[in-house]
Amino acid sequence: MRDRLPAEMARFRRIESAFREVCAAWGYGEVRTPTLEHLHLFTSSGTLSPQLLGRVYSFLDWDGWTGERVVLRPDATIPVARLFRERLGGGVAKLCYVQNIFRFSRDEQPRELWQCGAELIGNTWPAGDVELVLVALDSLTALGIADAAITLSHGGIVRALLEQAGYTADERSDLYDRLLDGDLDVMRELEARLPALGPGLRLLSDVEDAGVAYIGNLRAAFGDSVPAMNSPLDELELIGRTLELAGIEPRINATALRDFEYYTGPVFHLSLGGSEIAAGGRYDRLISDAGGTAVPACGFGLQADRLAALLGDAGSDAAECLAIAPDGPGAEALARAAAVARLAHRQGRPAALAPGDPAAPRLSVAADGELALVGGSGSRLAVASLAEALGLLAGSA
Repeated sequence: MRDRLPAEMARFRRIESAFREVCAAWGYGEVRTPTLEHLHLFTSSGTLSPQLLGRVYSFLDWDGWTGERVVLRPDATIPVARLFRERLGGGVAKLCYVQNIFRFSRDEQPRELWQCGAELIGNTWPAGDVELVLVALDSLTALGIADAAITLSHGGIVRALLEQAGYTADERSDLYDRLLDGDLDVMRELEARLPALGPGLRLLSDVEDAGVAYIGNLRAAFGDSVPAMNSPLDELELIGRTLELAGIEPRINATALRDFEYYTGPVFHLSLGGSEIAAGGRYDRLISDAGGTAVPACGFGLQADRLAALLGDAGSDAAECLAIAPDGPGAEALARAAAVARLAHRQGRPAALAPGDPAAPRLSVAADGELALVGGSGSRLAVASLAEALGLLAGSA
């Protein structure tokens, strides 16, 4: 856990604002789910991986009427899927949120993380998958970021190989979880099981961030010998080609899978300066695995904390807060000053009676309404109106 100072909060609010405006432009409505959720929501088959389940903050709700075990929300997508199942249902739901999640860490990594997320629930393949990538990229563009790298992957590629190798369902689940945790030894174990596919497996694991044409190489290596891989490759190619035609150059990394078991289709990652700042994809079984009817869905989460750290203060257009001071003692001058401050607010200009820097230039307001700009050195310039004062200040900026 950590505190956030004013400059950090200013960056965070910029991110929130840009994200909400972009989501609204694409037709998404904002929701918020509880910070405290039932544990069983995250232990259902196919939701959180064992690695993430080991990092949840869980405790008994002793005073609750059920006495059930609860958790601090460790993931934002699963609660939104629950919300859809319990409160909405039917048709297509376009939902967005800005929420915190909590995950235990043994090192100095933050335990509280903030995400800006969007979920598109309903039968929207493949337009919904493309739309979400554009929502994520547009959110970054609104913040002045145009050089984020996008990588596409698909969990079905590895799942097809695990099935081809003859592993049991439990073994496939364990191996997939290891891969989610970044353990590429899984690929070497696969090669021992499928020696005839060795060159193709090395192509799959050793080639990182290739262009969309790389999918053709995967088809040549696996298409005949692993027919279950054809459908994931078709889906990956459709999204990749569509983005290329839209002027976006995605990279392909078939094993770039992290953290979540629930992704069933194409997955995308956005990174900036080598740091991942957003990830998302298709999760068609999540809602049914959590106890609902089968509803296809996809979504993504923007890592607001990482993005804020990379964003810096560049691009901030926040106006400096105008100090407004009563010229003399008494309630009359103070009330006049307060009225001028509120007038400035209505005109969209920050203004304060109690400025953070007492030595900063100020607009002096007398009890009879007389105005004057007072410099830090004590110089004084009479002005006829707030507008004139703001104009002079803008000219001196």
